[in-house]
Amino acid sequence: MVSFKNRLVLITGASSGIGRAITLQLAREGAKLVIADKASDGLIAVRGECLKFTSFCETISFDLLNPTEVTNAANEILSKYGPVYLLINNGGISMRSLAIETPIEIDRKIMEIDFFSYVILTKALLPSMIEQNEGFIGVTSSLSGKFGFPLRSSYAAAKHAIQGYYETLRIELKDAGISVTIAYPGSINTSISVNAIEKDGKPHGIMDPAQKNGMSAEDCAKRYIKAIKKGRPEVLIGGKEFIMFHLKRFFPRLFFKLVGKIKST
Repeated sequence: MVSFKNRLVLITGASSGIGRAITLQLAREGAKLVIADKASDGLIAVRGECLKFTSFCETISFDLLNPTEVTNAANEILSKYGPVYLLINNGGISMRSLAIETPIEIDRKIMEIDFFSYVILTKALLPSMIEQNEGFIGVTSSLSGKFGFPLRSSYAAAKHAIQGYYETLRIELKDAGISVTIAYPGSINTSISVNAIEKDGKPHGIMDPAQKNGMSAEDCAKRYIKAIKKGRPEVLIGGKEFIMFHLKRFFPRLFFKLVGKIKST
């Protein structure tokens, strides 16, 4: 089994939710962590928790919405710490607004954070991985990366883009010693719905019932890391909500009938 003990790991969106849970689990494994987020205060708190288990945990704050900051952060990490062995592109933002009411600026913001920042980091760190002929890339998508869902048009678009890009990348890297795993979390108990933005760019501020009653971030992180270690191309993480995924695959007419009746907050 693959071990990340004493291997350099970069995790974005590490101050809360799934990213925080992944960070703490890898800390317990003894990984050398570089944790990233826009919220520096949150990172400091997580770093303190990590240092109970690992002797190496550094923080770096940058905004996934700003391509220059993302590029500069990647270069700084390479300069200070060397090649990253495991990159987990996890930071992101969701939305709650009808497509027709969503300004294009919001659409672009979500695509920049949830898709292009991942690509920028990957492109920056991948050459050193290829040179080392080893490495792992984990990418956080969503159940919305498998089908559209009301009030999440651009979020679903970004997550669909992740699938196309990183499935292609996995194929292209098949002889480079680098494994790519896409995680598709369903309803996970995090604040993603609370922090989702509405058409005016303001936080939604409401915890969706599905998130409130969903799988814990800790259990999600365990499945996520296990899939990466096994070199799986993708992993679906969640519970009964994945019935919708199977319905779309095998009974598409029924799927579209049911999804059209969903009343999302």
